Amino acid sequence: MTAEELETLIAATLACQHIALEGDGRHWYATIVSADFEGLRPIQRHQRVYATLGSKMHSDEVHALSMKTGRRKVALATFVAT
Repeated sequence: MTAEELETLIAATLACQHIALEGDGRHWYATIVSADFEGLRPIQRHQRVYATLGSKMHSDEVHALSMKTGRRKVALATFVAT
């Protein structure tokens, strides 16, 4: 799976202000900022992202996904700076 394909899957379900992906096709690191995360705890945000991938996680197309998730533009500035 390419970064573009993964980004398309995530953005199709979540209204993302920012998505940054790094990975080798199976192992990914994502930084995602979305207003859809408002009011959610970090684990719930991660669950929302995993839900966007559906069978891709179960079929091993995406073997691992580590992520930072945020809900505001402030988070975006913090994530990009680090």
